[in-house]
Amino acid sequence: MQKKAAQAAVVALLAHGAVQGAPLATASSPDGSITVSVELDSDGRANYSISRKGKLLIAPSKLGFILTDSYDMVRGFKFESAENKPTVDEKWEQPWGERRFVRNHYNDLIVRFRQPTYLKRAMNVRFRIFDNGVGFRYEIPEQENLKTMNIADEMTEFSIASPGTAWWITGGEWNRYEQIYQKTPIDAVSTAHTPITMRLDDGTHLSFHEAALVDYSAFWFKRGEKQTFRTTLSPSSKGPRVTRETPFATPWRAIRIGDSAASLVENDLELNLNEPNKLGDVSWFRPQKYVGIWWGMISGKWSWAEGPNHGATTERTKEHIDFAAKHGFGGVLVEGWNKGWNGEWFGHGDEFSFTEAVPDFDLKEVTDYARKKRVKLIGHHETGGNIAVYEAQLDDAMKLYGELGVDIVKTGYVADAGGIIAPGDTPGEVRKEWHDGQRQVQHHLKVVETAAKYKVAVNPHEPVKDTGLRRTYPNWVAREGARGMEYNAWGQFANGPEHEPTLVYTRMLSGPMDFTPGVLSLTSPTGNALASTRAKQLGLYLAIYSPIQMAADFIENLAKYPKELDFISKVPADWAESKLIAGAVGEYAIFARKDRNSANWYTGGVNDATARMVDLDLSFLEPGKSYRATIYKDGPDATYLTEARHNIAYETRTVKQGDKLAVWLAPGGGFAARLEPVR
Repeated sequence: MQKKAAQAAVVALLAHGAVQGAPLATASSPDGSITVSVELDSDGRANYSISRKGKLLIAPSKLGFILTDSYDMVRGFKFESAENKPTVDEKWEQPWGERRFVRNHYNDLIVRFRQPTYLKRAMNVRFRIFDNGVGFRYEIPEQENLKTMNIADEMTEFSIASPGTAWWITGGEWNRYEQIYQKTPIDAVSTAHTPITMRLDDGTHLSFHEAALVDYSAFWFKRGEKQTFRTTLSPSSKGPRVTRETPFATPWRAIRIGDSAASLVENDLELNLNEPNKLGDVSWFRPQKYVGIWWGMISGKWSWAEGPNHGATTERTKEHIDFAAKHGFGGVLVEGWNKGWNGEWFGHGDEFSFTEAVPDFDLKEVTDYARKKRVKLIGHHETGGNIAVYEAQLDDAMKLYGELGVDIVKTGYVADAGGIIAPGDTPGEVRKEWHDGQRQVQHHLKVVETAAKYKVAVNPHEPVKDTGLRRTYPNWVAREGARGMEYNAWGQFANGPEHEPTLVYTRMLSGPMDFTPGVLSLTSPTGNALASTRAKQLGLYLAIYSPIQMAADFIENLAKYPKELDFISKVPADWAESKLIAGAVGEYAIFARKDRNSANWYTGGVNDATARMVDLDLSFLEPGKSYRATIYKDGPDATYLTEARHNIAYETRTVKQGDKLAVWLAPGGGFAARLEPVR
């Protein structure tokens, strides 16, 4: 019955004079499990609610806008109409990613409102209801009395009906997204960045985020009373947090919904809410692993600035290119090759040149050398948060990289939150903006589009959060947007063992992350031990997805561990399928991923501080085939707490579909395995 009703995408519409509180419109997911209802209260405030399997999930929650220059679009609405589109069920192909094919299956409902006593302004809300989530956005039509919309904030609410637990980081803090995740009751959350992940007491898992963030401010998830949250937009120097000409659509507000942690991870909601690929063929981008002149600067052994300890020299880069070529790495990242690093660049970036190299680095010689070795230089553009300087050079910089065959660039915006230096309205004027405000959102898209002209892919650090735009702009290949490996170089700031198994279920729900794993020495250059076993460093390549992923350690350290180095060099960065086969939020995460370019499967993942034995179900393997499993696992007595973190064990065995693989995960541990068909 549910199925039949869902397939028909029933939309119930009542007359304008309907009894107060009765739904004006309802629509369900294709399988009938999720239902959205829309109504008006006695003040003419639009509300929506979401039920799942007959149980209220999101209680009636307000919709609307607060404006800076006119009556708010909150009260006094009248219902005009509602309509649904036919059910969409399609499959589309990613040029690269966690899986090759994505199913896009939803019912669509649009509800139209008007404020008859407030300039007759119109506001439409579109809902897309999937079997595993809901996305909705405002669509503001062209209208006589609302040409320009100056938005002070949104009134979009999420009133969570049941108690539970949340994993989150604070929104609006100086350190952007680079924070340790908190685990609290839902009603103890203050203001959070998204994605924010929740597990209700009945086992339902939720993730709140947004999709298709274009020409708009990102939102923070702000708690009001009890478990009611509201979007609050990232600030702007200009007063209105968002200014848009009508007509326009906001980003989607996205809610992933499921019965398990896996139902969140194996969910493509945000990707499906984005527009298809606008760039066409991007086969020039190759998913890959890389090494880099980076860890030495993070540690203080080398410097970005010129001088006797300068890291980015021609000679050292050639050594890294030789290493990459020998061990099958696709690229070499070089930071500090360009002029401007001398002096105070953090939060300034006034002196950066993105086309001029320092004297001891020959850009053309290095790129020519790399080409002969079938390796590519990975470019680097650190801005110090100064987009005024960067945008003035942007086209020239990307053109130069394109001419030299540098087809990936890591960008950086190192500045405190609210410290982006943006061009003002007059020549020479600058404004201070937020990393996730409308101006910086515009900037990132400008960088991505300019880079695409020259067949360059972009990997921003200190970014705005990922919202699935890699579907539309597939040269936007990764981001940082969380505490990465570099924090482990800085003693008291080091990441704990639960950090990575929490990232899987929070930050990683937004998209790929350039985490920079592969510190096989397990020691920072300043002598700090990592909260990790050696096997966990391999498991990170399965747990933290990115189409570009670093082996971060010094190349001489990587060479000390030939078996582990062999695994890192061979593990793919592009997958046909990905499944979370075991895990719990913040505790552990074990993936199975199938190589896009062979019949090989890989499995592995990461653990928190609690030792555990897991029985992995190998049902994902192809029936009738045997596989040679090369396993890298925590050795006897391994633990992140002592020198036993180096204990690793190796095993080779034959497995097939239906087998169980028992794996012991050490405190702070992990494992990885390559499964190759033998017949």
